[in-house]
Amino acid sequence: MARKYSAAATTLTLIFISARLAQLRPAFGAAPDGPDGQMQMDMPGSADLGIPSYHAYALKPPFPATLDPKQFPDALNRNVYALAAKIRPVLYQQPCYCYCDRHEGHKSLLDCFVSLHGSECDICQKEAVLSYQLTQKGKTPAQIRALIIQGDWRAVNLNPYMAATNPR
Repeated sequence: MARKYSAAATTLTLIFISARLAQLRPAFGAAPDGPDGQMQMDMPGSADLGIPSYHAYALKPPFPATLDPKQFPDALNRNVYALAAKIRPVLYQQPCYCYCDRHEGHKSLLDCFVSLHGSECDICQKEAVLSYQLTQKGKTPAQIRALIIQGDWRAVNLNPYMAATNPR
């Protein structure tokens, strides 16, 4: 009798697990939607990807060097990389909302300016400019991080930094 109950419990458990696993993957035979034949997920609204990687503690010297601003032909990148070089310890403690931690392996906003990535990404540029401006106003890295997480970087105007000389 105990064997019957044990077999029935095992069968029900397997059925339950199978049903749960079926919910995690697309139905068998579903047609791919994407141009490359991959299944496309329908994600209504903006997906919350969480807070990107950052360091919650201060960086101790030596600080990683940012790329030399003089290597860039355009004023925007020369200016933003020059600002980034001045606040490396602050950038080390900031997340980057282009989510380069997931596609570039970055650990903080500073990594964007240690590489060429910051020259190609307006999100990184806006966050760096905001970090510089707030540092000049006496904000701490933690206060700056809270404002970046809040999305204040979206309102940063990069136009003044496209001039041939650094505006600050």
